[in-house]
Amino acid sequence: MSEQANKQELTGFRKYMKEQNIEFSFNRIFIQGLGGMAHGLFASLLIGTILGTIGQFTPGAVGTFLAEVSAYTKEIQGAAMAMAIAYAMKADPYVLYSLATVGLVANKLGAAGGPLAVYFVSLIAILAGKLVSKRTPIDLIITPTVTICVGVLVANLIAPPIGSFAVWLGTIIMWATNQQPFLMGILVSVIVGIILTLPISSAAICAGLGLVGLAGGAAVAGCCAQMVGFAVCSYRENKLNGLASIGLGTSMLLVPNLLKKPILWIPPTLTAAITGPIATCLFSLRMNGAPISSGMGTSGIVGPIGVVTGWLNPSEAAVKMGEVALTPGAMDWIGMILICFVLPAILSWVISEFMRKKGWIEFGDYKLV
Repeated sequence: MSEQANKQELTGFRKYMKEQNIEFSFNRIFIQGLGGMAHGLFASLLIGTILGTIGQFTPGAVGTFLAEVSAYTKEIQGAAMAMAIAYAMKADPYVLYSLATVGLVANKLGAAGGPLAVYFVSLIAILAGKLVSKRTPIDLIITPTVTICVGVLVANLIAPPIGSFAVWLGTIIMWATNQQPFLMGILVSVIVGIILTLPISSAAICAGLGLVGLAGGAAVAGCCAQMVGFAVCSYRENKLNGLASIGLGTSMLLVPNLLKKPILWIPPTLTAAITGPIATCLFSLRMNGAPISSGMGTSGIVGPIGVVTGWLNPSEAAVKMGEVALTPGAMDWIGMILICFVLPAILSWVISEFMRKKGWIEFGDYKLV
């Protein structure tokens, strides 16, 4: 085959992939995919967990109803994750609808590591569905059939080992944190916190690894340090609007600023390195709610809510790690408030003000675009 023919074939392949909206890029696969997975988890398991906790303190029919809703969200979380991934990756309608079955199966076969299994299985099923979508006169039959059959087949092949690997890795991290709470408190807090601010879903990663217990507490510390820290550091530039959108929304809003001037990352990251071991060593802060809460920080106050939820009603992942419900004492509440709100605000402000006086941070560096 001539070189010209090769070029024509390559051009034809690229054209087909573009027509089917198939893109193999970091943004599409990791940023959009993991982001979608986190949204699906949030709209199912996480909301259900919060409603179930409220139901525990609500008497009568309302409490029973909320408990019932919570149970339904746990059953449907796999389908919600898979469909959210498909939506985020701009899948056609028949592909998106078909992912409900695929996600349900992948989550079930992945067991405790179900979220990570759902992610990888969904990627393959979405690719298969997109390859055939709108290419035949009977798209209504072909696209769902291909998407579901490929997805379920792949789920049977890879979901169990992916789930086992996720559980193993998460268990190793949690075991290491229990053995070396100071060192791992720093590492987990800093790494998960940085991932939270990057356009990658720390919530999805924590959910996939089933990160709870002391390691979950360190992750909460790191995420809160990034969100509250950046909100306070940037208050001069962004005032109350930035305080709310960054502190209660997402620190990802500052990614353009960080790319231009990476030194801006120092205050909240150094804060995470301080609050992480304080959480693990001094307060033994354990996040035993839904694992997704470990990677949410103060976004919607999900991180602190997860801590409180875990005290009262540990998640299935936490129970499997031997965690039990407890009645929080004064030190538990003080530790949670200090780690999630007070220390990130004070430490980040002190560090950023020092850097401003040194001229390393200038007015406008944190200005939201």
